Amino acid sequence: MADILLITGLSGAGRSQAADDLEDLGWFVVDNMPTELIDKVVEIASAGSALSQLALVVGTPTQQRDVLDVLRRLRLTTHRVRMLFLDATNAELVKRYGATRRKHPLAEANSGVEEAIAKERVLLEPVKGEADLVIDTSNLTVHQLKTQLVELFTSGEQSDTMQVSVVSFGYKHGLPMDVDLVFDVRFLPNPHWDEELRPLTGLDVPVRDFVMSQELSHKFLTELYVMLETLLPAYKAEGKSYLTIAIGCTGGRHRSVVIAEQISKWLTDFGQHPRVTHRDISRNT
Repeated sequence: MADILLITGLSGAGRSQAADDLEDLGWFVVDNMPTELIDKVVEIASAGSALSQLALVVGTPTQQRDVLDVLRRLRLTTHRVRMLFLDATNAELVKRYGATRRKHPLAEANSGVEEAIAKERVLLEPVKGEADLVIDTSNLTVHQLKTQLVELFTSGEQSDTMQVSVVSFGYKHGLPMDVDLVFDVRFLPNPHWDEELRPLTGLDVPVRDFVMSQELSHKFLTELYVMLETLLPAYKAEGKSYLTIAIGCTGGRHRSVVIAEQISKWLTDFGQHPRVTHRDISRNT
């Protein structure tokens, strides 16, 4: 049985970089793969154990649109099949194309890069909807992207394990793009208004004690754990490979961090191995 990863996403969002990173991790990578050849390459990979981890970067936007039929066929096999979609904001993609002076694959003589990006986004929306994992690379350096891929795709992962991530964030910095469940904890008293707690974060004991001294914190977490006990096995039964739970407060430094850490501990006790990220913990208040 092979571990097959189809890499899709917007042009300029980092597909080739992801391919290089996966190759560093020991995956056999084929870049710019035509859709019509995927079945044949997988067949070859299945015949030899040397290609147990196969990452295929699907080619042009039109070929990516056609990958859904291939994906459905592959999922009927005994292989572990996942699809990664790399996304980025329009503004960031425009900036990247401006820096590299490359031509967008959908650019036409009488239109600019912004129009091409918008056209590609509409074209690939169904592909993004079928992806097992979406990574927004807008604010990621190449090193940060590699770190995420190492955590997600390092060899040795159990094929029947759903990978769960917990991310804390601040609403004033925007919602995370690549999350499945979002919970707002701004109903809890805010440590920001305590001058002694303000410079600290939710990783510091005084802030944690303040947040967890609230009856509402315990009531919220108790109800959330009951819901997750139902959702996690259901998502896994449906074949979901990744689940990201986002916890938001105003600035992303205090309440959301504490609650995210509590959820992570519960998930560990529940038999998961969550990845925890505090997106906005280092931002100025």
